[in-house]
Amino acid sequence: MIQITLPDGSQRTFDAPVTLADIAAAIGPGLAKAAVAGKVQTAEDAAPRLVDLSHRVERDARVWIVTPKDPEGLEIIRHSTAHLLAYAVKELYPDAQVTIGPVIDNGFYYDFSYKRPFTPEDLAAIEKKMAELAAKDEPVVRRVLPREEAVAYFRGLGEHYKAEIIASIPEGEEVSLYREGNFEDLCRGPHVPSTGKLKHFKLMKVAGAYWRGDHRNEMLQRVYGTAWASKEELQQYLTMLEEAERRDHRKLGRELDLFHLDEHAPGLVFWHPKGWTLWQQVEQYMRQVYRDNGYLEVKGPQILDKALWEKTGHWDKYRENMFITESEKRDYALKPMNCPGHILIFKQGVKSYRDLPLRYGEFGQCHRNEPSGGLHGIMRVRGFTQDDGHIFCTEDQILAECDAFTKLLKKVYADFGFTEILYKVSTRPPARIGSDALWDKAEAALMQSLRDAGCDFVISEGDGAFYGPKIEYTLKDAIGREWQCGTIQVDFNLAERLDAEYVAEDGSRQRPVILHRAIVGSLERFIGILIEQHAGALPVWLSPVQVAVLNITDAQADYCGEIAKALQDQGFRVTLDLGKDKITYKIRQQAMQKVPYLLVVGDKEKAAGTVAVRARGNQDLGVMPLADFVQRLRSDIASRH
Repeated sequence: MIQITLPDGSQRTFDAPVTLADIAAAIGPGLAKAAVAGKVQTAEDAAPRLVDLSHRVERDARVWIVTPKDPEGLEIIRHSTAHLLAYAVKELYPDAQVTIGPVIDNGFYYDFSYKRPFTPEDLAAIEKKMAELAAKDEPVVRRVLPREEAVAYFRGLGEHYKAEIIASIPEGEEVSLYREGNFEDLCRGPHVPSTGKLKHFKLMKVAGAYWRGDHRNEMLQRVYGTAWASKEELQQYLTMLEEAERRDHRKLGRELDLFHLDEHAPGLVFWHPKGWTLWQQVEQYMRQVYRDNGYLEVKGPQILDKALWEKTGHWDKYRENMFITESEKRDYALKPMNCPGHILIFKQGVKSYRDLPLRYGEFGQCHRNEPSGGLHGIMRVRGFTQDDGHIFCTEDQILAECDAFTKLLKKVYADFGFTEILYKVSTRPPARIGSDALWDKAEAALMQSLRDAGCDFVISEGDGAFYGPKIEYTLKDAIGREWQCGTIQVDFNLAERLDAEYVAEDGSRQRPVILHRAIVGSLERFIGILIEQHAGALPVWLSPVQVAVLNITDAQADYCGEIAKALQDQGFRVTLDLGKDKITYKIRQQAMQKVPYLLVVGDKEKAAGTVAVRARGNQDLGVMPLADFVQRLRSDIASRH
């Protein structure tokens, strides 16, 4: 007799070994139809194991039936759809060799070696073939082979990449293969029970990818796709992608004349006047945040000696991402982060417990040698500026500092238009420094700071750094995308490595705890997020141009000039359009530049000393005295709406 315990605590008894599919059928036909896999935990298992529905349970166990509504179920659908993609490619192009096909965010990809590039027409044909194969509802069957036999099997098929992958597995081990119809692939699984479970997918694009990520190897073709549990979810995702394309900061950066990227400086940004104005609004706002919250702004050098990076551990662990230079037979690196510089500043002069907490903030320019393939507009660059801060404090001050930081971060994000934030606490990893008591205190402080701010959070067990736990703050934007920006990390390590200390109340020398914190993170990336969040129509307080003054004929040119100067004298950002074009064209041009307010001036307005006001979105606000408009403009800026 085998006793199966279900998630609700109820139990089922079976006379003989039973498959997950049998268990699902015993629970009910609806579950059996929806099931794609299962999880099993026996007395010998430390945690539940994800398995195929064909897996046989031969002793008492806890069992979960996985459906597409579960995160694991959706991942299995995507992984199985990657195999379906490879199946379709082999059916259409038998000479193509298959390599790997993992799950990624929102979908999957599969890499192929083929004699010519795949075209958009090829993608359409492959997707059609995938649908045909799915409609056959062919069983997906698992088998296990010894490693040596599996290598020989794939070599016999001419699949040299698969054979190479299997050959890298330790000798004597077994490997699992999955067959559907005429196609069999190497995979640890699990997979859906049949291809009929794969209905809602779409191929997205083709890109190049080196075999095993090494530029010395062959360039393969990577076919990207997406797969979902329902037609509605697929359509929602495709609609989101269309909206994301409309909001793409790279496209809007060109159209709004904010910045450009140039092959002469890959991964670095050329800011145009309007873009730099936007940058300054963000930086000056954050500088005021520093001033209002007890931070002392500092500035460290760009280049630091190799010896410092050896002490911090970066030279050994991060050197390939650092830009290295040499002078007078000494090695230096452009700083990839600001932390060591702030500690060197802290070490100047004797610090007392009375000086703590000591908060340093810097708009520090950093450089990281990111791979060219990973660069993305201004979202991922090689040179960037962080709103970087470090808080030097005692163990007893961790909670208060984290508490204040979380509350501050929520206000800053709200001012920039982000109201939905996700919170994650990453706790101690197996390999770490510091006592358990110290970790207990730090983790408790991080979690309590979120509770004090009224924030729900998830715990990511074991994902903290070796030197301390952290909170990650992730923004959700207007179309549902997530952007991890802010962080606060507790560090028990760096003060020890760089010999930073303070004089405690009892006269002893103690190491400060260092809290690494950032709110917006990289300013370049955050500005890219802002542009996409607002689809280029930035709030008035951030808009590079807040007001455009337009004349109807030359007769109003002088009056328009007086209006523009009056607004500029009061600190507003104004453009003056006195061109010969018709007013309808001028309005359309300024609307395309997403200027928040247009002031249209004709003979009536000039005679009355007024302006006709149009707001972004084709709103006609009527005619008013300039003083009334200024009051409205000031109100908009102050509210940050």
